[in-house]
This record gives sequence, structure tokens and C-alpha cells, in this order.
Amino acid sequence: ARARAAALLMLALPGAAYVYQGEELGLPEVVDLPDDVLTDPIFRRTGSRARVRDGCRVPLPWSGQVSPFGFTSGAEGVRPWLPQPEYFAEYATDRALADTRSFWHLYRDGLQLRRELPQLGEGDLRWLDTPPGVLAFVRGDGLVCAVNFATAPATAPVPGTPLLASGPCPPGVLPGSTAAWWIGDL
Repeated sequence: ARARAAALLMLALPGAAYVYQGEELGLPEVVDLPDDVLTDPIFRRTGSRARVRDGCRVPLPWSGQVSPFGFTSGAEGVRPWLPQPEYFAEYATDRALADTRSFWHLYRDGLQLRRELPQLGEGDLRWLDTPPGVLAFVRGDGLVCAVNFATAPATAPVPGTPLLASGPCPPGVLPGSTAAWWIGDL
């Protein structure tokens, strides 16, 4: 929930939006790769003391239930440069496309609104007064983004149903660990 909220916050801020490999799938970093498969030059240069990038460079899962999850095809036995854990099946692109509540759909919808709404282009950002644990701002002419970092629900800064929310967001309420966008006069 917090990662989904952070994604909407990032997409509402001014400047370029950068989505790192696998972020659009909600893909976690692989933290338990064995030393013998690591390829990051920094790992080698530091005498195996620094594990730096390999955990976030594991190939994306595209489809299927077993590794290589559609990442390689053709020759029998071709394997990706880093092993994919079996739990990657849960994050495969084919599953994300089929689930309208997935990270992929959240990013697609957020990027589409970012492209369509003039408030999310160049322009002002104005911070709003909020209760503790809530961050809210207005972009341009009336796009409000609010994030509730707390666990308890808070009153939404704008009445009504949000344009986009990182999770279920009833009108007038901003649940804990949730971000939402509204169009409103503030």
C-alpha cells in the first residue's frame, strides 16, 4: 500500500517521472541471490563485500508460472543472466494486465492523467495545511494530491470521489497508507 501511495505521489510532483525496471509491476528487489550468480562489477571490485545492483537487475517476468517467465525464448536451456525467484510468477506482466487493481494499471492510469491534465504539466505547486501524517499540495489550477502516511484514516482535503487513488478511497476520506488525486477548488 505504501509503495502504491509513493508511486502516485511521485507522478503528481513537478518534473520528469522515472519508473525503474519492474517498478510498474510492484516487483520487489531480490535480496537473496547467491554470490556465485552475482555479476555487478562493484561486487567483484570490493572483494564480495558490497552487494549493489544485481538484486534490482533480475530480468522481468513477462508470463507463465516458471522461470524464465517468458523473458527468454528459443533455444532450449537458455537462461537469463540472473536467476528469477519462483515468486516472480505473482508479478508477471500477463497477470498484471489481467488485474485492474495491479501496479501496472495504477502506473498506466497515473501516467495517462499526467499526460492529459494541464495541472500536472509545468506550473505552480502550493502546499496545503494538513493534519500530522498527511502531505497535500495543489498543482496548477486545482489538482490536489494528498498522501496519508499514517495508518489511521484522515479527512480528505477535497470532498467527493478522487480521480485516482492508490487504494480504496471513499468520498471524503483518505485511508492510511493511501494517496489520491482530486480536482477541486482550494
